[in-house]
Amino acid sequence: MTGLTLQELEEFAESIGEKKFRGRQLFSWIYERKATGFGDMTDLAKRLREKLDTVAALGCLQQAGRTLSDESNTVKYLFHLQDDHSIESVLMREPGRRTCCLSTQVGCAFKCSFCATGAMGFHRDLTAGEIVDQVLFIEREAGVDLTNVVLMGMGEPLQNYDAVIKACTLLNHPDGPAIAGRHIVLSTVGIVPAIYRFADEGHPFRLAISLHAPTDEKRKALLPIGRKYPLAELMKAVRYYAQKARQHPTFEYVLLAGVNDSEQDAENLVRLLKGLPCKINLIPYNAAIEKFFAPDAQAVDRFVQRLRALHAPVSVRWSKGADIAAACGQLAIRRT
Repeated sequence: MTGLTLQELEEFAESIGEKKFRGRQLFSWIYERKATGFGDMTDLAKRLREKLDTVAALGCLQQAGRTLSDESNTVKYLFHLQDDHSIESVLMREPGRRTCCLSTQVGCAFKCSFCATGAMGFHRDLTAGEIVDQVLFIEREAGVDLTNVVLMGMGEPLQNYDAVIKACTLLNHPDGPAIAGRHIVLSTVGIVPAIYRFADEGHPFRLAISLHAPTDEKRKALLPIGRKYPLAELMKAVRYYAQKARQHPTFEYVLLAGVNDSEQDAENLVRLLKGLPCKINLIPYNAAIEKFFAPDAQAVDRFVQRLRALHAPVSVRWSKGADIAAACGQLAIRRT
């Protein structure tokens, strides 16, 4: 039942011969109180709880692993799904901020050359329930209320559009986890039609673009999707989103030593983003694919200084959890 909306739960209640308001009770128990079973739902009659046990089930995930970083307050979770697949999620804690990085697919079809998830290949989309259940499980297990959710784990969120939007809407619901829309971020490699759709539908969630290169030549080499959607098409869609949604997009840029981290690359990035109110996250590479390396601190600083001409916020995100393969680009199921 995890993943059903309030309306769907009300319809379900009526379909089993119960009053419509039982659906609202179920919604509260699933998403606000994070019940693990129908027996927890003490304001439902015993008769109804027993009926639910025979016709429905809660939860989509089974914890199969939990790894705590020695370097940061970061935890990586391994979950088994109800078929033969597994996914990973990450909890990051900072003062005043508790963020969960969610997976949206098993593997990824886009094969970015520096990403461990892409090396897995694509297996299937996650359901809305499987996406939401990562949050419910981690909040329960860690004893926290999340303040932020980033859909930057395994998979491409906009390729699993309907399930992702449904999951985000449930996470944002005031009678559920109630995570603020501006604190839910979807990251995409740049599926242009989905960016237009996302803008037109007027969702409160924020959009981040995995850019990683400032020219078509370099982007096509790093991200195969660049062959389908050149930068001119991508940037036109992002500018449309920024104007339509009245939001400042975030651009994610993984810094790869000797590949996309030169001062010329920075100047090309300034030209590409000029005039677009935005935020830039620079991410020194986290070891995942052997042929790529992070630049040194001096090279990162030189890159940052060149971006000052944009007059846009620039952050260097030294990822948390790299020691447990939980950082950006490192999530992957390693089968033995």
